[in-house]
Amino acid sequence: MTHFNYTLEGPLGSRATLGMIVLQTDETLEHDLRRSFTAGDIALYVSRVPSGADVTPETLAQMSAALPAAARLLPPDLTYDVVGYGCTSGTAVIGPEKIAEQVRAGCDARAVTDPLSALVALCQAKGIARLAFLSPYIESVSRTLRDALAARGIETPVFGSFDEAVESKVAKISQASLYEAAMALGASDAVEAVFLSCTNLRTLDVIPRIEADLGKPVFSSNQALAWHMGVLAGLNG
Repeated sequence: MTHFNYTLEGPLGSRATLGMIVLQTDETLEHDLRRSFTAGDIALYVSRVPSGADVTPETLAQMSAALPAAARLLPPDLTYDVVGYGCTSGTAVIGPEKIAEQVRAGCDARAVTDPLSALVALCQAKGIARLAFLSPYIESVSRTLRDALAARGIETPVFGSFDEAVESKVAKISQASLYEAAMALGASDAVEAVFLSCTNLRTLDVIPRIEADLGKPVFSSNQALAWHMGVLAGLNG
């Protein structure tokens, strides 16, 4: 056998190294993030956290204890510019501060974000304080998230839901259904923008059409999360 000498290069993420903890049941977020971060010098690493097949306040709360182990499954020798936690409703139940603590218990992250924190930051950047809120979930889950937004200065005076608890169905809600619901909610004069809540909804391709027809900004969990990760990593300036 012939032995060869070798040299080492820096990490793949020469511009930014990103991590994401995705729910085990989520079929959409990882796909959307890879569409959002396409540059070759931005590395994105994904881990999964156990999550319930049905979404309830109880199953969402259970994820907190599993977050350090999920974060430890990201490549351990890297320092992450940003690590995201990919559950909007889970963040409202667990709390952004606790999520950041649990993620940092498992990996070296300069910043940690989540869809709730990302949406608040995006609304502040856009000067928006009143959202039409579209949720796929049952009322008890959605109420917790709306309360969390209100505590951060964002009101949701118009609310609608598909009233679905099963994640495998949420991931397959059609763009036509999203469009019709968003248009109906966003038509109210009481709101400045529309929020499509849940990282498992297929929102990226339908947002431009809703915005064009409605004449108002439209945000989604995945869009806001990608934006905030970019801001925190210094990619958006």
